[in-house]
Amino acid sequence: MISQKTLFLNLLAQTTQAPLLLEIESANGVYLYNNNGKKYLDLISGISVSSLGHGNIKVIKAIEEQSKKYLHLMVYGELVQTPQVKLAEKLSAYLPFKENSSIYYTNSGSEAIEGAMKLAKRATGRSEMIALNHAYHGSTHGPISLSAESYYTDFYRPLLPQIKRINQNNLEDLQTITTKTAAIFVETIMGEAGYTPPETAWLQALRKKCDETGTLLVLDEVQCGMGRSGRLFAFEHYDIKPDILILAKAFGAGMPLGAFISDKKTMSVLSQNPILGHITTFGGHPVSCAAALAGLEEIIQKKLWENALTIEALFKRRLTHPALSTINGKGAMLAIELPNQEKCLEFVQTCIESGVLIDWFLYAPHKVRLSPPLIINEEEISMACKIMNQVADKILTE
Repeated sequence: MISQKTLFLNLLAQTTQAPLLLEIESANGVYLYNNNGKKYLDLISGISVSSLGHGNIKVIKAIEEQSKKYLHLMVYGELVQTPQVKLAEKLSAYLPFKENSSIYYTNSGSEAIEGAMKLAKRATGRSEMIALNHAYHGSTHGPISLSAESYYTDFYRPLLPQIKRINQNNLEDLQTITTKTAAIFVETIMGEAGYTPPETAWLQALRKKCDETGTLLVLDEVQCGMGRSGRLFAFEHYDIKPDILILAKAFGAGMPLGAFISDKKTMSVLSQNPILGHITTFGGHPVSCAAALAGLEEIIQKKLWENALTIEALFKRRLTHPALSTINGKGAMLAIELPNQEKCLEFVQTCIESGVLIDWFLYAPHKVRLSPPLIINEEEISMACKIMNQVADKILTE
């Protein structure tokens, strides 16, 4: 009999030449279980997706109940579908736009960025856009055009034109924003750059510059949203508001769902001249929206953003090995800086072999990614830190 791993390698498109190849049979809480019963403590949450852990009862119940009513009915935006409406109603109460919110559902973060790029051009009548160096907004053509990382973009050129780039926390760079700029795209806390939060003064100055030039501020909270930073939305740390907000990953509570969100006046331009200015077949799938509503209610009822701050404090306290002392990030999105990429990859692989699932960053391959489920408890963190300290003692001690 051909093994599942062989079929995986032979039949599924590969994204790297060295996938992890862990054959996972089940998942529950903060653990993944392979086909031999070995368990892995999940410290990456599917890259900041499974913030409620695996197998949340309320999310599963919502999926089951909605799947019995209907699945896909029609392309997004034509039929009134209760799961979409209920999720929007609940979410809008916590958005900066409040009752003036306009939510456009997509299938992923990349699609939400694509939609936001079109919306910015249409709403402002401008075509120039700005992004940050070392930003990651997704892997489709529009989002990678916002990226400055040549290793990931050079073979896909030509990219979209009229895109400029500035540096996080550089006040002088804000002069690049002018009345020709449609929008600037910013991860509120940069993800693949190694979980780097901005300086409050810089982000507030950016908001002011956008107001002065009529530029739309697009905040990408695909990774840092939904409680992971220590607030429901990361921008709440900085006393600013976006013109367009991007959500995905944990927003779907384990199901595929994204959104780009603005006020009604801005969003309305996509419905006219031409009509169907942006369309999607599966965006806002009813089962995904039902799951997302259950997930959002769990986060809010349990105030899981508060647990994110506890998670940060516990990891910083329990990772006692000197080689693991440099920790960046905010809340339950932490990055441990190691000497180099080679040591980082060895550390990651050894931790996985020891039952702790961790990862690295696309643009900071010398850093270890920690983004555990927000439900992880002190005992589980202590266990993870004990293993990581032991691995560090084995391979990082000179």
